[in-house]
Amino acid sequence: MAGGDDFYSRDRPDHPQLPEDRPRGGGPEHVPRGGHRKVLLLWLLAAAVILILFFIFI
Repeated sequence: MAGGDDFYSRDRPDHPQLPEDRPRGGGPEHVPRGGHRKVLLLWLLAAAVILILFFIFI
């Protein structure tokens, strides 16, 4: 029986690294237009609903 690293290395290519399938990082070009505005509106809507429920039940 093969011992240690020899068992796994005999069928592997010389450079077993795969190419990147998706870029790393990101930046302003990856943010959809209006993304921040939608998040802000969602937070404001949630706060309004919470305040309305708070004043109805108290």
